[in-house]
Amino acid sequence: MPVAPANPRTETGVGAAARRLLAAHASRTPCAPVRELIDGPDEAYAVQEIVTRSWLAAGRRPVGRKIGLTSQGVQDQLGVSSPDFGVLFSDMAVPDGGEVPAGAVLQPRAEAEVALVLERDLTHERHTVADLLRATAFALPAIEVVGSRIRDWDIALTDTVADNASCGMYVLGNRPTRLTEVDLRLCGMVLERRGEQVSTGTGAACLGHPLNAALWLADALVRCGQPLRAGDTVLTGALGPMVRTAPGDVLEARIAGLGDVRVAFAPEEPAHDGATSEEGTTT
Repeated sequence: MPVAPANPRTETGVGAAARRLLAAHASRTPCAPVRELIDGPDEAYAVQEIVTRSWLAAGRRPVGRKIGLTSQGVQDQLGVSSPDFGVLFSDMAVPDGGEVPAGAVLQPRAEAEVALVLERDLTHERHTVADLLRATAFALPAIEVVGSRIRDWDIALTDTVADNASCGMYVLGNRPTRLTEVDLRLCGMVLERRGEQVSTGTGAACLGHPLNAALWLADALVRCGQPLRAGDTVLTGALGPMVRTAPGDVLEARIAGLGDVRVAFAPEEPAHDGATSEEGTTT
């Protein structure tokens, strides 16, 4: 039986979009949007898969997933209307109170979230809340440092999906809480920059409940043939609007029932026109 020829536009578009994003990541220089190269979310996830395989080949270790665009406030900010997901890697993790290195995340912004850590696989075609409760070991407060390899955050849904759901780095709190000990729907969140309140929200802002977001992700990943596994960390999505960050910032998030988590941003790297010798001359 003859094989139908491949669609040259699709192959070229997906490959070109992946190359553009990988080049932006490697050079730490934001690129033009990729939406003109691809057609819809399916092709955007195909780009994400190519980029992910490249990073896996380079030795990066996956440790979980993030859900993006779950808050109405964030959807309004970016002009999109549905969630997306991306891959978390071990080198994205920053210890509680640690520092995001200068330039490590392009065009960084931050948002406070609920993180879940799983102790069982989630492999059913359609999961229930009971499945998720049984599968979750504990919850933690989290700050996600989102970033975009797309210049000026000029993104549509296809851009952010292709760009690993705009994932940069993340910070987890260190006080595990069982889901039986907290009402994630009603938990209030405050995000502060050096003591100044910059974002507020509740668990209900995350698709009505952070567990709703996690259920959406679990079902979506089974359809993709990449189910959530025991040990995975899941960032369930923003509880309020994300905020811009700048070098030298210190952010702290407090989520009722889960505790607090904080992160610092390194001062901006000084610009150098050349190498400076010990005597202070430029060589």
